[in-house]
Parts: sequence; C-alpha cells; structure tokens
Amino acid sequence: MRKNVFKLAIIVMALFVSTACFAQAGKVNNFRIKRGTNISHWLSQSEQRGEARRLHIQEDDFARLESLGFDFVRIPIDEEQFWDEKGNKLPEAWDLLKNALDWSRKHNLRAIVDLHIIRSHYFNAVNESDKAANTLFTSEKSQEDLLNLWRQLSAFLKDRSCDWVAYEFMNEPVAPEHEQWNKLVAKVHKALRELEPQRTLVVGSNMWQGHETMKYLKVPEGDKNIVLSFHYYNPMLLTHYGAWWSPLCAAYKGKIHYPGVLVSKEDFDAAPAEIKDQLKPFTEQVWNIDKIREQFKDAIEAAKKYDLQLFCGEWGVYEPVDRELAYNWYRDVLTVFDEFNIAWTTWCYDADFGFWDQQRHCYKDYPLVELLMSGKPLAK
Repeated sequence: MRKNVFKLAIIVMALFVSTACFAQAGKVNNFRIKRGTNISHWLSQSEQRGEARRLHIQEDDFARLESLGFDFVRIPIDEEQFWDEKGNKLPEAWDLLKNALDWSRKHNLRAIVDLHIIRSHYFNAVNESDKAANTLFTSEKSQEDLLNLWRQLSAFLKDRSCDWVAYEFMNEPVAPEHEQWNKLVAKVHKALRELEPQRTLVVGSNMWQGHETMKYLKVPEGDKNIVLSFHYYNPMLLTHYGAWWSPLCAAYKGKIHYPGVLVSKEDFDAAPAEIKDQLKPFTEQVWNIDKIREQFKDAIEAAKKYDLQLFCGEWGVYEPVDRELAYNWYRDVLTVFDEFNIAWTTWCYDADFGFWDQQRHCYKDYPLVELLMSGKPLAK
C-alpha cells in the first residue's frame, strides 16, 4: 500500500513539474521596448582588443543612455571576438559582455544580444571580396556550428531575466532563397526553445532584414515571445551619401534633397556616365513621410498577422550627410514608428552614424538626441 502511495505521489509531482514548465513556457515575457540604440563597433566590427576594447564602453555609457531617456540597447557581437578559429572561448570578450548586461540592468536598460557576424555568414560579403564566401545556407556543418554558438551563449546567459535580456540569433541574413532562411529560423528556434522555453527571440527578415521581404518570413506559430525585426536605411543615397563601402553613394558627388526628389536633373546630367543607370530612379521618385509609411506596410502587416511586437533594429544617417536633410528624414521615420508603435534602436551610439564621440567624450550631435527623445517613450 505504501509503495502504491509513494508511486502515486511521484506521478503527481511529475505532472505538477510538467504543468509548471508548460505554464512557464507559455508565459508572455515583460520584455517591453521602445527607444534604444546599438552599442556597435565594440564587440563587433572592431579590431580593438585588450585595454582599448575594455575602455571603449564603460558603465557611464549605460548611465548616459538611461539619463537621456533610452529604455534598451542592442549589443552586436561577432563570433571571431568570442571564439578562436578552433572554437575555444576567448574569455575577455565574455567578461565584457557580462559587464555590459550587468550595467544594462543596473541602469534600467533592457538588452538584445545580437549575433552580428559569424565565420560562415557575413551580411556584406557580396561587397567585400576579402571576406570568405558565405556557407551558412549550403552547409549542414555551418548550421550546426551556429547552433553550437547559441548553445554556449545560452549556457552563459540563461540565468538573466527573460524580462530584461533577449536574443537575436543572426543579423541581416542574405539567403539566396527566402525558404532557406525560413528553414534555418525553424531550426534555431527549436534548438533555443529546448534550452530556454521562454526567452524572447528577435527574428528578422531575409536579405538584410529588408522591409520588403518581411512578407516571406515564416514565424514559428504560437510563440508570443518573439519580436519581429527589420532594418531601414531608405533611400540609401541619402542615408549613406559619401559612404566609401557603398559604390553608388561614394561615386555620386552632386547635391541631394529631402523631402522630395533626391537628385535634380542638373545634378543627374553632371554625374559620371557609369552611375547614371543606378542614379536615375532618384530623379523620379518622391521621398517623404508617405513613401516611408508605404514601405513599412509589409512589416506592419506581418506584425499584425502574428500579433507580435515590431522592431526596427537599425536605422540612421551617415555622419557626414547634411544635418538638416538628416533631421528631416529622422523626424519622418520617427513619426511613422510612433504611429504604429514600432520599437527601434538607432545605428548607432558612438560610431560613424552615432551621436556620441567616445574619443573626445562629448556629444557630436546633441540635436539628434533631442529629436530622438521627442518621440513617444515606453508606455508605463
């Protein structure tokens, strides 16, 4: 009799644990976000190591962002900074990430840990011949390697509150076919859910997280702890004017205008012949808030379809661009974000699209900060 009672007690306890885990997995997190920025070119896209990297971002940066009115940060990280080519952890970067998340929590900033560049996938490989070819979408090993990176990241981060830390498992995918990205989304989602049933996951669209490809994205059904992400830099001729890594933006030396038609007939006629085919659309299309609102439509519809938070993980204007034009564009994009309750992180905090000069330790574009903070804050 006692054995039967004991067995029944074990069964009841097992059912209770199972039910509790199910309830926990089904809970919607309080990972609420609205206004943020990217802490870029620190643990990602940077050659700094040692003391220079350690001193580049400090607690006062997080305190500053909190005091300005930001409520979260996106922290890009690169595989090459966290693991050597043999897959061994590089401890210093892990310590810096720990510090960043500790400071984020202390200063009431939620955080998205974004795996920005991995050895098997680089979003700009098509424009940089010195980078290795992307193998992520053609190699099972590369995909398994990605899963292993996240297994290690999860082991390191899993004790962080799901209300305060989210994972973006890859930045700006460039899969040749949308279904290749959808299959990888399902694979990574399954692996992470086995490890962390409740963690908020940020999932972007294919082809540089473009708004126009959001309609092709297949989101795992029934999971409400997902944030949908897109990036927005349109029109590139304005936001990247003069950028050396963008062939057209670097080659065109004429004036640009915003709002309105970006390139006048006179400037088009004076432009080099070899870029005129690429330049011509900018002499015909009117760019203004209505155009931006129209371009956001697919992303907004996807968020409605899945009943999920929509998030623009990158948007911004290259520092050398005329500030009046830049502010006009920022103001229009921000207005549309607020109309549709789209969360955002500017690209970026202190690099060549940023508002803070880390070397001189001062603001390089405080009017931009004021403009950004004029929008809607996170609802209480």
